[in-house]
Amino acid sequence: MRLVIIGGGGFRVPLVYRALLTGGPDRPGGRPDEVVLHDTDPARAGVIAAVLAELAAGVPGAPRVRVAEGLDDALRGADFVFCAMRVGGTAGRIADERGPLAEGLLGQETVGAGGVLYGLRTVPEALRIAERVAAVAPDAWVINFTNPAGMVTEAMSGVLGHRVIGICDSPVGLVRRAARAAGADPDEVAFAYVGLNHLGWLLSLTHRGNDLLPGLLADDAALASFEEGRLFGGSLLRALGSLPNEYLHYYYFARETRAAAGSAERTRGEFLDRQQGAFFAAAAHEPGRALELWERARREREETYGAEARAAGGDTRPRDAADLEGGGYEHVALALMRAIAGDRRTRLVLNVRNGGTVPALPVQSIVETVCEVDGQGAHPVPCVMPGLGETGLMLQVKAVERATIDAAVTRSRDAALRALALHPLVDSVTAADRLLTRAGFR
Repeated sequence: MRLVIIGGGGFRVPLVYRALLTGGPDRPGGRPDEVVLHDTDPARAGVIAAVLAELAAGVPGAPRVRVAEGLDDALRGADFVFCAMRVGGTAGRIADERGPLAEGLLGQETVGAGGVLYGLRTVPEALRIAERVAAVAPDAWVINFTNPAGMVTEAMSGVLGHRVIGICDSPVGLVRRAARAAGADPDEVAFAYVGLNHLGWLLSLTHRGNDLLPGLLADDAALASFEEGRLFGGSLLRALGSLPNEYLHYYYFARETRAAAGSAERTRGEFLDRQQGAFFAAAAHEPGRALELWERARREREETYGAEARAAGGDTRPRDAADLEGGGYEHVALALMRAIAGDRRTRLVLNVRNGGTVPALPVQSIVETVCEVDGQGAHPVPCVMPGLGETGLMLQVKAVERATIDAAVTRSRDAALRALALHPLVDSVTAADRLLTRAGFR
């Protein structure tokens, strides 16, 4: 089995490879024989290959690693393609954050105006990759990590249909943290979760036939024991009757998160640009220490994740150790890959075509919901329906995603302006128009 990673010079690629090493080759849908890295920056891909070589040292049957010479070279013979690219690099992310902040808007990678700008830049490249997969490796499954994940998956699905599936680690992390807070084994709970990527809600959490969610929402001490409980607070959570994805903090506390982002010394993109630049430079200079240097940078990255949202709520504490155990993109991706490759029924929260799961949305729209996975792909399961407020927000943000895809494909400024104007976190069309000009979208 051959696994291709698009964006193979990305900082998180070693997480995927390390997780691969924990699944023996005798496990159904276990390890691939080969991992192929493709990246537009060969130097970064070389550094990551050095980290992977250290991880593989002494591990029997570790998949061989190859850096591809080009996209088609990478894709030939692929069984699975992990799409994990960042179009424009961290410099692009900084522009997506700083541009909106200069206009008094939220500057965030996937939410609000920043997410629209990132989508405008990323969708054309995602479509190019989808078209090459269809031409060179039509039987491959594409597992999309690339943000904005729901929007990118929806664009790619127009070419690849059900053979592209989007993933995110936020929902599984929320479920596991909530289960622990409610006193249950995370591996023994059933749950209902529905929404869009970075815009979803945990609607039930069942253990041995009992829904634990009402009791958890009533227990302020239990809520204070995990990240989402602290982010949103008991009063709001009881009013909602659900547990929102952490990214909904940008919507429910829009004023506070915007102020926190505007007053921060550095944006998240600026932090990662400095940190990753230092790592890649040091590892290129001392390739024998690549793994050590990567581990140090990885821990700092995880500990500081979400600091902006926590600061907006007055929580300046570092992340709890349990909050760092959400499962991670790599575990979700590999669970999905192994379920398909081994035709092994597995239940996961994934980004897939709606197909009637949320009746208010078009059937071809990508939603994030609970799916049963087998050798034929991912199949949404019947789900508890969100309320009118949640559905309304999903409809509005889906309209933004569709307009962004339209603008990215056609280069229509009208569609780009519509995407920004429709977004609930963009409160000025005048600011949106200036932002498009600033971003060079004419």
